[in-house]
Amino acid sequence: MSQEQELKQQIIEKAWSDESFKAKLLADPKGALNEAFGLILPDDVEIIVVEESESKVALVIPQNPGDASKSDGVEEVW
Repeated sequence: MSQEQELKQQIIEKAWSDESFKAKLLADPKGALNEAFGLILPDDVEIIVVEESESKVALVIPQNPGDASKSDGVEEVW
């Protein structure tokens, strides 16, 4: 498992076990990640947090690998 995957798993597990963290993560993702994990994300990086349910499913479309040369370094954050 990559560092990115491990971090995402830690964030998910914390959200499952800590309702106040989950609420903050949904309302202020950057603030929640900074407080809980010490992550400081650049101002130009947008984090969108969605809580799935039986009636709400998130579909993430990854960046096109052909666009990697145009990258702004976001993948380095994770």
